[in-house]
Amino acid sequence: MQINLRPFKDFFQSGSAGGILLLLCVIFSLILANSPLAADFNSLLQTELGWENESLHLRYPLLLWINDGLMAIFFLLVGLEIKRELVEGELSSFKRASLPVMAAIGGVVLPALIYIFFNAGKETADGWAIPMATDIAFALAIIKVLGKKVPLGLRIFLAALAIVDDLMAILVIAIFYSTSLNLTYLLYALGILILLLIFNRMGVKKIYAYLLPGVFMWYFIHHSGIHATIAGVLVAFTLPTTPDSAKESPLEKLEHFLTKPVNFLIMPLFALANTNIEFMDGMVEGLKSPLALGIILGLFIGKPVGIFLFSWISIKTGLSQRPTGSDWKTLFGVAMLAGIGFTMSIFISFLSFSDEFLLSESKFAILIASVISAVGGSLILYLIYKSRKAKEQKLKEKLRE
Repeated sequence: MQINLRPFKDFFQSGSAGGILLLLCVIFSLILANSPLAADFNSLLQTELGWENESLHLRYPLLLWINDGLMAIFFLLVGLEIKRELVEGELSSFKRASLPVMAAIGGVVLPALIYIFFNAGKETADGWAIPMATDIAFALAIIKVLGKKVPLGLRIFLAALAIVDDLMAILVIAIFYSTSLNLTYLLYALGILILLLIFNRMGVKKIYAYLLPGVFMWYFIHHSGIHATIAGVLVAFTLPTTPDSAKESPLEKLEHFLTKPVNFLIMPLFALANTNIEFMDGMVEGLKSPLALGIILGLFIGKPVGIFLFSWISIKTGLSQRPTGSDWKTLFGVAMLAGIGFTMSIFISFLSFSDEFLLSESKFAILIASVISAVGGSLILYLIYKSRKAKEQKLKEKLRE
């Protein structure tokens, strides 16, 4: 009997396949974390891999290799996509490129102010940066599941917004949460970045000439005390590309090579490792606490309102231009998806609290806010799409008459 593999091939070639797989991994990880296998799974995540000696330290838990190592590759891919759009696509004009930056500022400031309003003067005040960050992996996964229901311009806008947002969060961590910032390692990383920029100016086309030094940059940034994933974005922005689409550039070659490994391996592993939240007694009641309210309202209300408000001001003043194919309703729907905080928010929670209950409460609040934001944003975008389709259908029927 011959097995028809066509449906499987069609699924994995579709734009939504990676997003669906990621969401399935989220659900599986939550089930696993609240099952008898939870202890074994956590033990696996803490298993140390790698090697070290007196001059080189590369032995870390599996969880760190996923979050700081594999996710740097994810940020490399997203950085490549953003640079391509800056050079030849949606972000190639100043008015469009400035919009994600302005939106990200609004999406960072307002959530932090909401959190401070609820927690100022309390033991939880140090967590003010928790609702600032957008989880780029999960936000883009939702966009991929929605597919053509979201205009291309808005998908690029969200990716650019999330990158700027995460870079701001990384800067906040470096300035306010880093206990020891190693300037020597930072200078080493800066030297490699300058070298890669020189390669670009010299017209070096070999991809390995950028990736091999990029590995060392990742090492130095990681040891500097700054979140290592920023290395992926920095390397991406040094790779050469061209507005001429007649020939595939080194940037585009690497982008095409990384797309499937990132969508079907790195992001699912990331979801499995980071969604293992154990539900504890008192968590639901704790959603009324200032800590939980600051996080939930910061992400679910502060994020979309801040992004939308700063975008509106930026567009109305003529500084920026609205993304292609979008209107104010779809822009707000995408802004709501930016309320998916998750990984970076959880990471900041670890830096903010040593108390296990406060940490668990903050992680649960982040999960609730992220789910509400994902569902709310998806529903808004889906209803807008259905409404447009219905109007188009009515118009076609009238034309036939």
